[in-house]
Amino acid sequence: MIIKMADLVIDMRIKKAYTADMCQAYIYTGLRPVDFVVESTRELMIREYQENPGYALDYLESLCIYRQICEKILDYDGMLLHAAAVAVDGQAYLFSALSGTGKTTHMRLWLEKFGDRAAVVNGDKPLLRKLDGVFHACGTPWSGKEALNTNMTAPIRGICILERAQQNWIKKITPQEGLHTMLTQTMRPKNASGMQKMLGILDDLLRTVPLYRLGCNMEPEAAEVAYNGMQ
Repeated sequence: MIIKMADLVIDMRIKKAYTADMCQAYIYTGLRPVDFVVESTRELMIREYQENPGYALDYLESLCIYRQICEKILDYDGMLLHAAAVAVDGQAYLFSALSGTGKTTHMRLWLEKFGDRAAVVNGDKPLLRKLDGVFHACGTPWSGKEALNTNMTAPIRGICILERAQQNWIKKITPQEGLHTMLTQTMRPKNASGMQKMLGILDDLLRTVPLYRLGCNMEPEAAEVAYNGMQ
């Protein structure tokens, strides 16, 4: 099965219908050559099962495939970030935080406020890739339990580290202030070479994309405060 996402053509060699069904909106039938191949081999599936016991094989295959994609994209100036990504007027805004903080809820506030001007890029695990010198948020079908995603890329206007607060506020922070949180929200490679590549990409990202800390409640005003603070 050939798909295209993050401006990469990927040959997925899969055995289960679950992953194929997930990726229907990303099927590629064009003439561009394949950039790389990923495959759910027996060895990799065993490893996935050992790390995630109790899950169905269909789901484990999807994890196996995306893990390989996230490793291989390091060779293409790309990485995964655990975040919600929404585009407004063609520019992407990302919200990263620990699970349960309210990333998806905050993203929905943006969709309600901006209506047709807004689109979900990826609700949970977007790929970030540097294209033509600019970091973009890229939609993928791996997007959390809500499965909110669009097959699109958009230049990143800003990244917010989200935390709950009684009042809505936003402030710009330095790369050093955001580094620890950002590191915890990446997929860290298990080999030294991959880790070095990922850290290099993350360093580049933090040096070139504005980083913010956002305290917010679940009121509609939160989206307005966040958007205005990143202009």
